[in-house]
Amino acid sequence: MRARSTLFTLFLEYVYPERQTPARALVAMMEALGFSEMAVRAALSRSAKRGWVVASREGRTARYALSDRVYWQVGQVRRRLYGPLPPWDGSFLLVLPEEPRARGERERFRREMALLGYGSLQSGVYLGVSAEPKATRELLAFYGLKATFFRGAPLGQEGAWLGAFPLERAEAHYRVLDLEGPLPQDPLEAFRTLTRLVHEMRKILFLDPLLPPELLPPGFSGLPLRRRFLEVREALKGRALPFLKALGLPLKALSPEAR
Repeated sequence: MRARSTLFTLFLEYVYPERQTPARALVAMMEALGFSEMAVRAALSRSAKRGWVVASREGRTARYALSDRVYWQVGQVRRRLYGPLPPWDGSFLLVLPEEPRARGERERFRREMALLGYGSLQSGVYLGVSAEPKATRELLAFYGLKATFFRGAPLGQEGAWLGAFPLERAEAHYRVLDLEGPLPQDPLEAFRTLTRLVHEMRKILFLDPLLPPELLPPGFSGLPLRRRFLEVREALKGRALPFLKALGLPLKALSPEAR
């Protein structure tokens, strides 16, 4: 777990829908995960320079808030991690966007399209099943890109479109998650286990488009393991609450209504 990526996980799991939190709470959580205070403050400083977080001060209390762009990303990750799978209407969404010219920005755009649930049929052609058109248009707006949208079904051999999605890599990632072992009772250990589990689970969103059950290939374990992840998360967050409450966080993100 890298410091800046771990900070994203903390905002995702323990701060959202609040946009900001005291720096001391972030430092305390990161130290519990094995990061030094110096490493945490360096990661926050670099994140601020990149425009991912915004620093402020209230009296003697230093605070960090997510930028608009990253706040949106956190919301999308939570929606796909914890929201219900949308019912499938039998159609596929094809998106043909203008792509960013700069290579680095182009790669970031492709990763964010994958995060929203899109696979790549070929260069410049994205296929979505559970992807949300509204979120797609918002992402395009962030990049200042136009796109053409189609609703329909892919042509060609039945099931050939599955190759647009890296389901084998998703399966391998699911398999390394420890979802069956005994869960820690200690609040601090429960916090550590929950954070590491969410950190790994959110990476899977770049690989698993969360296809409806009727479209999944035989034997794909993503759906039952996702259900198990949600069960384990529910148990761990209850056990971690004493540690988290001591930090003074609102903890709205852990409420049953939070998405």
